[in-house]
Amino acid sequence: METSTMRLYIGTYTGEKSQGIYCANLDLRNGKLSAPELAAKTTRPSFVVVHPSRPMVYAVDEVSDMAGKKTGAVRAFAMDTKTGKLTELNHELTGGPGPCYVTIDHEEKNVLVANYAGGSVSVIPILEDGKLGKPTAFVQHHGSSVNPKRQESPHAHSINPDPTNHFAVAADLGMDKLMLYRFDSDKGTLQANDPPCASTAPGAGPRHLVFSKNGKFAYVSTEMGNTVIVFAYDGQRGALGEIQAISTLPADYKDVSYAAEVALHPNGRFLYVSNRGHDSIAVFAVDQGTGKLTSIGYAPCGGHWPRNFTVDPGGAFLVVANEKSDRVVVFRIDAKTGMIGPAESEIEVGTPTCVRFAGPSR
Repeated sequence: METSTMRLYIGTYTGEKSQGIYCANLDLRNGKLSAPELAAKTTRPSFVVVHPSRPMVYAVDEVSDMAGKKTGAVRAFAMDTKTGKLTELNHELTGGPGPCYVTIDHEEKNVLVANYAGGSVSVIPILEDGKLGKPTAFVQHHGSSVNPKRQESPHAHSINPDPTNHFAVAADLGMDKLMLYRFDSDKGTLQANDPPCASTAPGAGPRHLVFSKNGKFAYVSTEMGNTVIVFAYDGQRGALGEIQAISTLPADYKDVSYAAEVALHPNGRFLYVSNRGHDSIAVFAVDQGTGKLTSIGYAPCGGHWPRNFTVDPGGAFLVVANEKSDRVVVFRIDAKTGMIGPAESEIEVGTPTCVRFAGPSR
């Protein structure tokens, strides 16, 4: 029997409006979100990841100094599958300040972390009980690019294992580079690859990356360039080759905007990017043979500053975290066209920065 609801976890910047990680339930029949509840009181959980097969959640602590060590942390939480409440098990330092991104490798043995403020990446093992072990890898990036305010030093914004789990790609906004690493999930190590990186246009500022379902292509959002760059991906060598760059904004839009999240529809036929400033979700059709994108249109995000969004596993709904208007908004996706319809529901959450689905609510 299929479930009718899915649990949604919401990461935030804590302060006057937020105390940590929140959860709500999405009704898959009508797109309605339940009232948010505080799942865990914690500090600046700006990015969260839900373990794919265990009742665990991992969240960055996006601070620049913990115990005088100039580093942030990742926290491990056990999930109560009935209530959604989270209990912190432990935390580990990431080795660099301002961690902003965390994900789990495909063998579910490690979390990979990007430290934005420090311009570094690290690997931290997941122990048998779900706790985090001591870091097994740390790589400091070095370099800069053309924007003196945003690219004066490296700023690692994400890191993702490739579909083979043998390589990892770190998007560094400050360097205009996608750093390529050989990744060993058993040892939790990162080694410089050959080629060591792929470059974007100067000043583009690569932010997030998603691989195609067949592993042949990678799609990268550029924060300042407001583009999606399509790369052909060689999974044997861990190499990226640019084949297209397409704007995430309408041609007549001239105001300031910054692209943020990028995600594929579960069917692989549509790709979405959030625009902070234009306050929209850009929708693209994906050519399954060439990997190239065609713009379909733009949908209002239902608020201001859509920092992050996610698509439910069934592909029926897209949920947006509008950071500066304190709103999490649900939209229905047209299964045939990929376009986003009017808002189905919304809830108020202070400074939401990340939304991630867990398993069915029980």
